[in-house]
Amino acid sequence: MIALGYSREVYESAEQILSERRKKAEDTAAQRKAAFYGICPEAAEIESVLSRTAIAAARAVLGGGSAREQLTRLKAENLALQNQLKEKLNSFGCGEHYLDPEYSCRLCGDTGYVDGRMCECMKKLLRAQAYDSLNALTPLKLSTFESFSLDFYPDKAEGDTARSPRSVMEGVYRNCRRYADSFSPSSPSLMMQGATGLGKTHLSLAIANTAIQKGFGVVYCSVNNMIAKLEREHFGRDEGNTGRMILDCDLLILDDLGTEFRTAFSCAEIYNIVNTRLMTQKPTIISTNLSIQELQERYTERFASRIMGDYVRVLFSGRDNRLQKLLKSQC
Repeated sequence: MIALGYSREVYESAEQILSERRKKAEDTAAQRKAAFYGICPEAAEIESVLSRTAIAAARAVLGGGSAREQLTRLKAENLALQNQLKEKLNSFGCGEHYLDPEYSCRLCGDTGYVDGRMCECMKKLLRAQAYDSLNALTPLKLSTFESFSLDFYPDKAEGDTARSPRSVMEGVYRNCRRYADSFSPSSPSLMMQGATGLGKTHLSLAIANTAIQKGFGVVYCSVNNMIAKLEREHFGRDEGNTGRMILDCDLLILDDLGTEFRTAFSCAEIYNIVNTRLMTQKPTIISTNLSIQELQERYTERFASRIMGDYVRVLFSGRDNRLQKLLKSQC
């Protein structure tokens, strides 16, 4: 069974996690029970009698006749036995629920369902697993603010510019860190612009890392991979609901806008994503090597206008850091 449009893999992963949580809680409870019965054999006997009254109650229901009287008597016996067990637990300084499994979710007991309906814990877990699946190939752990270095940006102004690339990037770094630290679903959208290898992907992923640690749902994807996945799902070649995840997540990061193969489908999807998230006031971070003029030429004037009017532009400066790192490593 597939729930809420998620792929089978996401659903099975969530089910497995719940199963492991449930087993851990029940195994721990069984260990506590065995230890407690070892020091209080009377509690074990009470538990045994409780089990027998439960069986007797079930037989009374099936037997008919004077079932009501019998059930009333068994209920009274059961309640008396439960009170005895509570007294035993209290006498050893244990709470009355000490022998019960401590499930992560008290509502569903880590089954994922309450009265046949999906529990909120299952919905949350499915969402988290879907994000993990979409971000599986992303170097999130490698891209942090701590690992970002300004050493590869020239410290001298170049050409007609009044500020050095390092000075510009110090400001970019501070602004990105401030954005991450104060991130909320009402944060503004960002357009990171600059040549290849200047750290746009690194800083956008550093923001993603911080947002994830704060409990927000983040989806990162290169535009090229995103379009390919949306196309496969649209034409029925893949399962999943990537489009919905992209539109609903707390923060969407679209990397390398403009590197995707341009088709009517890709242009329409990109505009729809950008426009829908702006309309629903959900923040998006876009990184691109293209200028505003090039965005207008590649997509549409309407698309470029939306970006210019509603995104905060973050301009990167310097030389290709990846090439400089490679040259330095060979020295």
